Parts: sequence; C-alpha cells; structure tokens
Amino acid sequence: MSFSIRRVGALCLRYCYLIASSWPRLLELVYWPVLNLLTWGFLQNYAMTSTNRTLFVGGALVSGLLLWEILFRGQIGFSISFLEEVWSRNLGNLLMSPLRPFEFVAALMVMSLARLAVGLTPTVILAVAYFGFDLAALGVGFVAFFALLVVTGWAVGIVVAGLILRHGLGAESLAWTIMFVFWPLCCVYYPLAVLPGWLKPFALALPPTYVFEGMRAVLSEGVLRLDYLGAALALNVLWIGAASVAFVMLLNRARDAGSLLSGGE
Repeated sequence: MSFSIRRVGALCLRYCYLIASSWPRLLELVYWPVLNLLTWGFLQNYAMTSTNRTLFVGGALVSGLLLWEILFRGQIGFSISFLEEVWSRNLGNLLMSPLRPFEFVAALMVMSLARLAVGLTPTVILAVAYFGFDLAALGVGFVAFFALLVVTGWAVGIVVAGLILRHGLGAESLAWTIMFVFWPLCCVYYPLAVLPGWLKPFALALPPTYVFEGMRAVLSEGVLRLDYLGAALALNVLWIGAASVAFVMLLNRARDAGSLLSGGE
C-alpha cells in the first residue's frame, strides 16, 4: 500500500501530453472563465452606476464570480481528467496496473490545480485590469479561500468519479451539472440572510457558504473571519472523508458488477 510519487507523476505527465496535443482542450480551460468574467464584470460595471451600490461593495460581484470559478473549475478539472480515461477505454488498464486508487486520485488532484492555473491566470489579470478586482483587498484570505474551495471541488469530484465508475457514462452529465446544485445555496452573490429560514441549514452544511460569507466580510468590513475559515475547514475534512469512503464503496461495487470495462467513447 506504499504511495509512489513516480506513478502519480507519470499519470500527470500523460494528462499534460493530452492537453498540450489538443488546442480545443487548451482553449476550453481559458474560454469559460473569461466568458463568465466578461458577462458578470460588465453587469457589475452597470450596477455600480445605479443608486444601490451596497450589494456590489468592493467588487463583491466579480470577487464572488472568481471564487465560484475556483470551486467549479476545481471540480470539473478533476472530473475531466478522470473522464479522459473513461473516454479512451483506459480505465481498466490503469486499475489493473500497480497504480493505487489513492495515487490515481492524487494525480487527478494535481491536474485539477494545473487546469485551474491555466484557466484562472488570464481571468484574474482581466479582472484586475478592467473590472476593479482588488486582489490585495482579500490579502491572505484569498489563499485560504482558494484552498478551501479547491478541496470542496475535489470532494465533489471524487464522488462523481465513483458514480461514473459504478454507473458508466450514463452518469457523465453529473460532472458538468452537479456543482450548480450548490450555486443558489452557497450564497455566491448575496448574503446568507437572503435565504429563507428553511434553506439556511442546508446552506450552513456547505463549506463554500462560509467562504463566500468570509469574502464579503473582508470586502465590506476589512476583517478576515477566522470562525468562517475554521467552519469551512472542519466541513471540508468531513466532506473529503465521506467522499473517499463513497469512492471506495462505489469502486468495489463496480468491480463486483464488472462495469469497469464497459464504458468508453
């Protein structure tokens, strides 16, 4: 059960070759974050000219968008790398190789970060240059927000990978859609107080809710709420643990059902 950095690196190198050999894959990494930024950035510019500016204080709309992109792209980057193996019918070969499941997951996490770096770097530059996004205003909080959102994305990605293992490409659409279930509950663009009372317990069970609330606290009050960060960290530990258990259970069921070799493009 030893962990091999060499095997993880070999798998990451395979994904890098896949991305580098296909310009559509490279374009997709940048296209959606930039498109979302332009759409919502122009909306914020318009809203800032209205009389009610409290909802957009300190560029909260663009900040919320960028943090949402970190959450979503962290999950989708993980899932796309996994789906590359399903589409190419290579998953069975990997699972029969010396590669351990947790090494496979570690490689997917590394590629998720690499995809994030490629996709978000030009997006952040545009946000700073044209839409008044003040990265310095978030300070060290941005690093904490980034890490917490990425871990949440990984937890969701692990569960999605397990469901695809068990149910095949019939569950592929979850990779693109499941994160949007959290969008209205995470309070990306509005405070938690806006939600009706019966929805708040669900929102408070989601780590990103505390991140977005913490982001607004930094922008409006200049205070980094450590209680929010602590709550998000504790929930992420629970989420990643539960996701890992679910992945192992779904993998074992897929092996028992003989479904590991049944999927592909």
